Amino acid sequence: MPRLRHLPLRLQPDAARVVIRPFHVAVEPRGLNPSQRGRARRIVDSVLAMDARSCLAELGLVYQDFGDRHRDITEIFERRYRQMAAELDMPMALHAPCRALIGAYFCHEYSYAAAALMNPSIVPHPNQSGLAEGTMRFVLSLRAVGEGHISSVEFREGVVDADGNFELLPLPLVAMAVEGQVEQDVAMLMRERRTALSGTVLFPVTAAQRNGLEDLRLVRFVEDDGQVIYYGTYTAYSGTAIASELLTTADFNMLSLRPLDGDAARNKGMALFPRRIDGRYAMIGRQDGESLYFLQSDDLLRWDGGDWFAGPLHPWELVQIGNCGSPIELDEGWLLLTHGVGPVRKYAIGAMLLAKDDPRKVLGRSAVPILSPADDDREGYVPNVVYTCGAMALGRRLFLPYGIADSMVGFCWLDIDDLLAELV
Repeated sequence: MPRLRHLPLRLQPDAARVVIRPFHVAVEPRGLNPSQRGRARRIVDSVLAMDARSCLAELGLVYQDFGDRHRDITEIFERRYRQMAAELDMPMALHAPCRALIGAYFCHEYSYAAAALMNPSIVPHPNQSGLAEGTMRFVLSLRAVGEGHISSVEFREGVVDADGNFELLPLPLVAMAVEGQVEQDVAMLMRERRTALSGTVLFPVTAAQRNGLEDLRLVRFVEDDGQVIYYGTYTAYSGTAIASELLTTADFNMLSLRPLDGDAARNKGMALFPRRIDGRYAMIGRQDGESLYFLQSDDLLRWDGGDWFAGPLHPWELVQIGNCGSPIELDEGWLLLTHGVGPVRKYAIGAMLLAKDDPRKVLGRSAVPILSPADDDREGYVPNVVYTCGAMALGRRLFLPYGIADSMVGFCWLDIDDLLAELV
């Protein structure tokens, strides 16, 4: 087992991190008598019946309770009012306090990371300016879980250097949920440039994502012409069904969330290679739920078929194996972090080295895990699990963030040469 340098930092769940989200109330058709009117119209009618002084007083209490907990809360209430006005066919010419108060009644505060933080992924930051040689700025994604076991994606920014020093940028005082538009199951989301990426939260926005965006696997993808774009595969969970989807962004300001099509996209845990192979997009998938497959496609949004190339082999992974993020290109080949499930459903992390010209050829794999639950990193929401959705190479060292017991996130370094020497 290669030697790991564990870092003391642990990212923990934090119930104090909150965002404003829509509070959904069923909307009944117009024309019903007062006894038949639903809650939404009753709330609106009650606010409209207030005199101006009462409306201002009630809105003042709202601002007193929540104004310093959220950025641009008046704009949030206005956007929510406009949504409800469209649903309820309300007039748009109401005075501003009345609009804001109606919007507030149809919002709620959500603690997006109260239950757990887990399954991180990491990529180089789009902005590498102003850094010392050997230092890299990065973007870290995290799966955050709140009330109702709803999964969202939050981001952190930080810097690492060649000596192994590591620092996360401070979180802003308030978090922001990304707003956007949804058309034909495609979500186009815009992060406000005046807010930091750290503290930005992506929530489910389509029916297919209703119960969560799970296990984002980010990759910095370089096209054949040198263009850089960031992709991220993730699992959309509706509450009854799963599907693979794709995040696309050039700079983490404008993001699109699109469903993937094809028989291979009906499974969890797809990870995109960081460049084309033989002119085609390439993925690692797991069509049978227990083994690894190599997939190629000319269409980034459609994935079919796939070639089996590795299944459970060693005792620590006999139940199933899967990828732990996008392959990392080395001179020696593609370094693929894997997870394995063993006795008593213990999740551990290992690795494989795949041939660069044909990733279906396994040149070496971990006979024992490189990271396994033990002692202080086995207790949590789901015990006996360590898991990652991606690591980052810096020179000949690997910076590895990892989830602990589906509850919190730890960090470690390992030497790539030591790791390759252990692959048999």
